[in-house]
Amino acid sequence: MRDLAQKIAVLGLALLLTGCQKRPEVYNVKGTIREVKPAEKSVKIAHEKIPNYMDAMTMDFDVKEAKELAGLQAGDYVSFRMVVTEKDGWIENIKRLSNAPPTSAVVANAPDNLRRVREVEPLKLGDPLPEYRFTNEMNQAVKLSDFKGQALGIAFVFTRCPFPTFCPRMSSNFEEAYKKLKANGSAPTNWHLLTITFDPEFDTPPVLKSYAKRYGYDPAKWNYLTGELIDITAITEQFGLMFWRPDPKEVTGISHNLRTAVIDADGKVQKIFTDNNWKSDEFVSEMISAVKKSRGSAD
Repeated sequence: MRDLAQKIAVLGLALLLTGCQKRPEVYNVKGTIREVKPAEKSVKIAHEKIPNYMDAMTMDFDVKEAKELAGLQAGDYVSFRMVVTEKDGWIENIKRLSNAPPTSAVVANAPDNLRRVREVEPLKLGDPLPEYRFTNEMNQAVKLSDFKGQALGIAFVFTRCPFPTFCPRMSSNFEEAYKKLKANGSAPTNWHLLTITFDPEFDTPPVLKSYAKRYGYDPAKWNYLTGELIDITAITEQFGLMFWRPDPKEVTGISHNLRTAVIDADGKVQKIFTDNNWKSDEFVSEMISAVKKSRGSAD
């Protein structure tokens, strides 16, 4: 009887834990394919607005199996299921449709050409990081030169980005990296993390501070920055990040790619991650290497 009672208790606990797990959210979506990448098991789609979740955007979606992409090509109008968990997201059941909407109704796939921009050159490995001025989450003025002699990790996000494999993953990865760098007693201490928003109209210092607290940040080692759109556009373009609003009437939707950079302690570009697949251990290794490149590294 005792063994039976133990088995019942274990089963009950398992059922309770299963019941506590949040079920994936599933959305039925339509959009136009921009690029098919079977080797990466991903596809770029300009999708329609998803009510109660996301405005119209152009995004790279992962698929679980490359066969999902068989026979698809740029320009195809498709339907698909978007599955979203707490920390992951993918699409499945992709079907080509014949009733494509008029071109004007399809999400655009080009940056807003009305935005004021500075003429800047792309940054290459070994290039010095240019000077930029921002405002941090505590409403303090910040210059990139303020971090002279420190290795910098730089990520770009916007706080209203809902899809878990985009901005939320970048922030979670930075949180993991921050904890690992702090916990590494043998690592040099002259490093700093910067998360820069590309939605400055909404992401004011108070919004950034509230967002930063979700990830357990410490302003002594990690800051969130906003600033003038013309400067944010310039620095993102230098790192190869593009962002735009597919529909000017939808103020929350921003299409974008991803970039994360490591700047060595001499102020030169050491590494640019171009996707969302990098792991915190890889980033931490780059940061430690970047710190040690300083001529005056302080342990």
